[in-house]
Amino acid sequence: MKIGLLFDGASALGASPDLLILDTLEALESVLTTEGNQVVRISAHTDARWIERVRKGKFDLVFNMCEGIDGIAALEPAAASMLELLGVPFTGASSWTTALSLRKHVVNSLLDRAGLPVPRFALAHAGAPLPTVGFPAICKPAAEDASIGIEQRSVVRTNRALGERVASMQERWPEVLVQRYIDGREVNVGILGDTVLPVSEIRFDHMPKGKWRIVSYRSKWETGSDEDKGSEPHCPAELPSKLTAEVKKLAMAAWRLVGGHGYGRVDMRIDRAGRPWILEVNANPDIAPDAGLARMARAAGMDYAELVSTVCELALARHALPESEKWAMAQRLSGVAAATEATALELFSND
Repeated sequence: MKIGLLFDGASALGASPDLLILDTLEALESVLTTEGNQVVRISAHTDARWIERVRKGKFDLVFNMCEGIDGIAALEPAAASMLELLGVPFTGASSWTTALSLRKHVVNSLLDRAGLPVPRFALAHAGAPLPTVGFPAICKPAAEDASIGIEQRSVVRTNRALGERVASMQERWPEVLVQRYIDGREVNVGILGDTVLPVSEIRFDHMPKGKWRIVSYRSKWETGSDEDKGSEPHCPAELPSKLTAEVKKLAMAAWRLVGGHGYGRVDMRIDRAGRPWILEVNANPDIAPDAGLARMARAAGMDYAELVSTVCELALARHALPESEKWAMAQRLSGVAAATEATALELFSND
């Protein structure tokens, strides 16, 4: 197969390149070429020239690694949208799921409405009264990922501290999610197709005294920092079997609610009473060989090459039905007599 490897060009190839993205590109390319595929790297920029490369590339599949374009997370759904428009099979979530999961307060509202456990939350707007969710509370950008904007000062205990934190964040992000902080264990649940992978836990046993037990930006991206060493992943998590089953069930329910496809990750907290709370639903989580999803896959007996292959197979299966057949099916389900493939294609093209 001819596979396009789509990634955020500015983040990977800029003046200060993100070495983690480059390492992941190398790992993916190695797996895909070893399996006999022709791999072409495509860097996405806001000049949109990459779109023409995809259009003319005649790719059998695009492995979508875009977590944004030119470092702008809000443009992540746009990459998936363009691939959908071009009709190219691609890995991971749809543009709709990607856009939805990026908006934390919207996902929380859906989860809450569906009866799934979500810590009390509200959106803070500039100039509006501060929301009331109880203390301690944690403040996050409403539409970012990768723990951007999350640090030790994100957790607050008083109205004064909340006001100061929200005000400082609104200099960069007009919408700030304020959510009740759940003190307890943090777990990640990976999903691959219809399979829930072994649950992983972030252990905070070595977090320095006086620091909040959170996965901050420093925890994720400053290797060797005190917060990195203080938040160690353990997979599989040592949870009672009944609680493990409940956590997995909640994760799959949340993933299906957002229309998830391909691979995802649901982050939760388990409070002191043993009750799980959903924090985030992540579409297209980090798929680096040493990232959480690969760690969970290994715990399930799946090596990295098998994980990558499965992600590709899921993408191809999702796009296996041609648009002409989809249109013919829609016609039949609308009470129209079955049409020949040629007629269906003509109807679809002229619609």
